[in-house]
Amino acid sequence: MKYEWKKQEKDIYAPKEKPTIVDIKEANFICIDGKGNPNNEDFQKRIEVLYTLSYAIRMSPRKGINIPGYFEYTVYPLEGFWDLTEKGRKSEVLLKDELVYTIMIKQPSFVTKEVFDSILKTVKETKDNQLLDEAYFKTITEGLSVQIMHIGPYDDEKRSFDKMKEFLKTTKYEIKTLVHKEIYIGDPRKSSPEKLKTILRYHIKEKE
Repeated sequence: MKYEWKKQEKDIYAPKEKPTIVDIKEANFICIDGKGNPNNEDFQKRIEVLYTLSYAIRMSPRKGINIPGYFEYTVYPLEGFWDLTEKGRKSEVLLKDELVYTIMIKQPSFVTKEVFDSILKTVKETKDNQLLDEAYFKTITEGLSVQIMHIGPYDDEKRSFDKMKEFLKTTKYEIKTLVHKEIYIGDPRKSSPEKLKTILRYHIKEKE
């Protein structure tokens, strides 16, 4: 039976359009860092690196590569932590060129650092992409977070961020850091802006 994150991890990947508090457990990711406007070519190339490696792992049995504990699964969606440079933080308007990010794709439990290193080496033998050298494996525990499903254009995300901030006023929690997480559900190339689905998430802590 294929493992499908949409069905098995609904608490993380299927929130409603109203804020909820979740506790995100430890998970392994393939990551790559970057800076600048996500509409530019460099960002797309970094996404390509993540998907190339993730699908190489997914398809490894068909290539005769044996990974201990392997099971059939659906590749996870693209995710990213987003921040701003000091200049960007001081600006009253969003300067996309000042964005700093780490984008990533979650991996199944059987994917270890050793598995990642092996697949990376294999991919580099057939793919000529210098950015492959910037990809890395990382275990991340996000912990307590507030999240919401944002439906609509990326430029309209403030509406959903404001909902989370208002919601937290009624709880014992507050935002821990303005660095936020975005998870892209679906393919933006196949959806109109008003139908885009993006999970937005803030790390939170108890109010002092």
